[in-house]
Amino acid sequence: MQPTPETGNFIIEAFRGGGWGMYPIAIIFVLTIYLIIERYIALRSLSVDKEDFNEKIFGMVLRGDIRQAITFCDSRPAPLTNTLKAGLVQVVNRRPDEEVQVAMDGAALKEMPRLDGWTSYLAVFANVATLLGLLGTIAGLITSFRAVTFADPAQKATLLSAGISEAMNCTAFGLIVAIPALMAYGYYQTRIQRLVNDMNESSVNVMNLIVSNRDKIKD
Repeated sequence: MQPTPETGNFIIEAFRGGGWGMYPIAIIFVLTIYLIIERYIALRSLSVDKEDFNEKIFGMVLRGDIRQAITFCDSRPAPLTNTLKAGLVQVVNRRPDEEVQVAMDGAALKEMPRLDGWTSYLAVFANVATLLGLLGTIAGLITSFRAVTFADPAQKATLLSAGISEAMNCTAFGLIVAIPALMAYGYYQTRIQRLVNDMNESSVNVMNLIVSNRDKIKD
């Protein structure tokens, strides 16, 4: 069944009918889509299979092959591997356990901005889109009632419905942008926290292995 011209052009007509407030919301929409895609690609590139990586790196530490473990970390650059590598380098340099832990803690803090990126702006975009929709709604209603005040009685109903339509379109578009932005923000925050937990857990486990196997470390 072919759509009628009215339904086929519904989105375009709704955008036009939303007034000036639709344009800044459209800009927020484009930025939101870009950021969602950028964060997905970035976090995917910054992730490693924790279980597989830890199994291999722990085995190397248990055998005392610290240099091999460092090389293995270099082959898979990511926040998790960079954090463990920082501690392993201190082990090779025969630094005390306290300095090994400090090195890993410092590396983890350094990696945090890479994980966070611009994720927080998704929440900002969600709030701004909602507020812009509300602002457009209020502006549409003000324009509508002002026009009705000075209009011919025969035109009042038409002008009033046009103003209400503008207000509702703006509100709907703002929510259409805000809802996915907020959902994406929650998803990425959860994913980032999981990566941070992986870094903390793995660094603690590696530290325990180093303390227990200092005598096995090869030069």
